[in-house]
Amino acid sequence: MEQKRGLLPFHITHPLVSGLWYGFLWMMIGALILSLFLQASGLSEENLSVYTYLVHSVSLFIGGLVAGKRSGRKGWYQGGLVGVLYGIIVLLISFLALDSHLLIQDMALVIPAFMFGAIGGALGVNLHKS
Repeated sequence: MEQKRGLLPFHITHPLVSGLWYGFLWMMIGALILSLFLQASGLSEENLSVYTYLVHSVSLFIGGLVAGKRSGRKGWYQGGLVGVLYGIIVLLISFLALDSHLLIQDMALVIPAFMFGAIGGALGVNLHKS
């Protein structure tokens, strides 16, 4: 009997692609939870930035964890690369969707993205089965 692997009919083997996939998957789940929380409570959108950063941090950590686990070595590098690409993609989406200006302060957010991804990747390498 064939074993089922997750929700997808295919298996993403490249560490970088799988880390980005899981990072954005968890970001979408977190955004859905935040929007439901926003709808159910009296919280305004202006007060939501802390929770948004928390969702991105958790997503980056999980993306780095998956990338580190899939690579089996150099987890901090794989996770950090996931963090940098995730940060750049999110900045590009916000730049294009919101028609805003790209500032140096926005680019500085890639540094914490690298750090969260690298920490997740370093821990994910230890979860790799030899």
